[in-house]
Amino acid sequence: MKRQFPLAITFFFGIFMIIQYFIPHHTVNEWGGRFQQWTIIVLAFAYVLGVANVLRIHLEKVYRKERDWPYKLVTAVSLVIMMVIGLIEGIGQDTFFTMRLYNQLYVPMGATMYSTLAFFIASAAYRAFRIRTWHAALLALTATMVMIGRVPIGNQIWSGFPRFSDWVMFQGPNMVGQRAILIGAALGAVATGLKMIFGIERSYMGTD
Repeated sequence: MKRQFPLAITFFFGIFMIIQYFIPHHTVNEWGGRFQQWTIIVLAFAYVLGVANVLRIHLEKVYRKERDWPYKLVTAVSLVIMMVIGLIEGIGQDTFFTMRLYNQLYVPMGATMYSTLAFFIASAAYRAFRIRTWHAALLALTATMVMIGRVPIGNQIWSGFPRFSDWVMFQGPNMVGQRAILIGAALGAVATGLKMIFGIERSYMGTD
């Protein structure tokens, strides 16, 4: 019963949320909107459980002094401080401590993390652009022209570089590839959703 009941709930709500798009009736649409509001409530409880789980895991590792435990202590303390300040002061642009902590701590650390990705991107580009086949040569040539077209000096070298770069990025091969990836991801999400609705995928209930 512990497994049949969650499967029945998932099947009912999953099927209802699908068929509501095919039944243009105000009662069905009303219940669909109500179910979506219930989803927001469930997500709120999920956030609470997520925060509690993060604190439990990190504090246990701090208590046992496992590897890198000072970083886990900083994570737990920072989470508690931001949560307490947010509950007391609220959120919004007019808050003092919340926005100051966000703008002067979180934003610089986020910028630092993303700036380090440039080195990983350069390393990956070096490995990807090794010209061993004509496919790699075409990729390297196209990437070089796009990079030149995205910087101001590219227009000074040749006015066609920016147009070529825009065509590759927004109208030609890149956009085609992105759409293909999005379509594949959407089909994968639909397949996963149907597997969960019909009880084929049960990983959300724990290990069988």
